[in-house]
Amino acid sequence: MSFLKNFFGSEETPKQQESKINWELLTDVDQLGEIIFNSNEKPAVIFKHSTRCSVSRMALKQFENEFDLQDKITPYFLDLITYREISNEIANRFNVYHESPQILLIKDGKSVYDASHSDIDAGDLSDKL
Repeated sequence: MSFLKNFFGSEETPKQQESKINWELLTDVDQLGEIIFNSNEKPAVIFKHSTRCSVSRMALKQFENEFDLQDKITPYFLDLITYREISNEIANRFNVYHESPQILLIKDGKSVYDASHSDIDAGDLSDKL
């Protein structure tokens, strides 16, 4: 059983696992207003993650390994299984089609870039700044 857990990952959030990203957990829809407001000074990235999906876990691990923008971007993590209403509101406010896993770059109050699945790449994100 531990082989499968190691292969497919676990349902832990990044705060529980070792991560070099200092994630802000997105747990309240009101935080979206703060993200929009603060993105005028410092861009934000929202990582929408499904704790039930092995593809999402792999994309998250790869993104965390490549991410080196901590001083340039505020990173937010959304467990979209637990907070589905926030995920829906993200799609509405930023006019993006919901996918999982998915990242959105929020700059000047708008989503200026989004990627999903295997297209999630920290290097591409850096190029969009």
